[in-house]
Amino acid sequence: MEDDVLYSEERGDGTPLLLIHGFGVDHRILASLSSMIDDLGGWRQIFIDLPGHGKSPAEDVNSSQDVVDAVESWIRGHLGGESFAVLGNSFGGMVARCVAHDMREQVLGLATLAGVFVNDHDQRSLPRTTVLHEDPELIASLGAMAEDYTQMAVVQNAEHAAAFEKYVLPGLKSSDREALKRISAHYSLDQEPEDAHPEPFARPSLFITGRQDQVVGYTDAWNRIEHYPRGTYTVLDAAGHNVHLEQSKITEALVREWLRRVRED
Repeated sequence: MEDDVLYSEERGDGTPLLLIHGFGVDHRILASLSSMIDDLGGWRQIFIDLPGHGKSPAEDVNSSQDVVDAVESWIRGHLGGESFAVLGNSFGGMVARCVAHDMREQVLGLATLAGVFVNDHDQRSLPRTTVLHEDPELIASLGAMAEDYTQMAVVQNAEHAAAFEKYVLPGLKSSDREALKRISAHYSLDQEPEDAHPEPFARPSLFITGRQDQVVGYTDAWNRIEHYPRGTYTVLDAAGHNVHLEQSKITEALVREWLRRVRED
């Protein structure tokens, strides 16, 4: 894939902060963090669409490793040797971990939100599917969106549904389903980045997990805690795989604190 194939949007000036979305959505799922980061100042937010997602064509990408390679090629083409921080959500968390280890000398800090830590779905440690608060009347009002929303919602309410519609649904509608099938068939990496690069990652890090996340869970992330000596780990109750939308205020506070640590470091 050519360096300039990935679609990107930028906001603000300062140190680059690369934000990488999850599987089957697009960059808009992380846009809820943008105003908070703007308020901090000094960060150049760079949102990309992964191959086969949003406005980025799949080209010849057929595996998770191909996705990682495409992102790292894009970084080299657009940032050169410039230092940057990286934040990834879900599948994008796995991509961000690979970037942080493969490009360690440039990476100022790493954060994941409900990040994938075990690629093989059958090997993940997952809590049972739980809905802490049901709102049948709300669900009935959502129309065609209801099925997608209820697959992830741990606390069903109007605020969370509105966030899902604004930040998640557009990406679900725009992804290349055939490309996603190809990548899904080769979802696992040959090695997890912490195993491929066993030296601890000693830059400021943040790992936010959802206690009711039935997609990637939370314990697999915590199993890597010793690899990240500067890592803040948190598991948030009343939050599933869209933890940053269901627990938005505390997520923003934690990301803000992580960016402070990155800047001071």
